[in-house]
Amino acid sequence: MKHNKIITALLFVAVVISSLSCGNSRRSIAIEEGWELLGETKVNFVRDRDKIEVLNSNLYTAIRFKVEKKDIHINALEIVYQNGDKLNPVIDDDIVAGESSREIELGPLGKSLRSIDFTYRSRGNLLKGRATILVFGKRYRGLYNN
Repeated sequence: MKHNKIITALLFVAVVISSLSCGNSRRSIAIEEGWELLGETKVNFVRDRDKIEVLNSNLYTAIRFKVEKKDIHINALEIVYQNGDKLNPVIDDDIVAGESSREIELGPLGKSLRSIDFTYRSRGNLLKGRATILVFGKRYRGLYNN
């Protein structure tokens, strides 16, 4: 009888540990209709430049940034299209944690993106952690591209 209780207790502990270790560690992000996540990066205090590679051929009419955990200041932006053309919109904006940047228009008929390069500075104390920057693209909704 005592042997069965020990086995039952061990099985219970194994099931609990297994369920905790196999849990989904991914977070969910609420995304507005028509927008999709193009990529994300953690802000680095040493290097103040990052590149998001866009790994699809969808057409986008605008992009914007969302910042989590800590404020940042974006002071340069280069958007590279699939055909190699570049757009360097003037940007010198503070983005508060939990907020989004303004929309950066790419064109009414949409553009296919290769990468988004940006230069930034993190705001605040290094000891309070690093910000996460999420880049969203607004999908082109033309007659033949849904």
